[in-house]
Amino acid sequence: MGNRLFKEARRFVDMASTASPAERPEAVEKAKNALSSAYANSTSAEQLQLHEMQNELE
Repeated sequence: MGNRLFKEARRFVDMASTASPAERPEAVEKAKNALSSAYANSTSAEQLQLHEMQNELE
């Protein structure tokens, strides 16, 4: 099944990257929250990928 929180974080990061300028601040905030939730429940390999996703948002 995989890590649901990890998949959700990926989805929110993808949505933030394609959001319009008006929607971007809210989308980035949601993505950051999802990344934070996923980080605590992830393997070290997933944590590395989550860190890379966080860099995409900045």
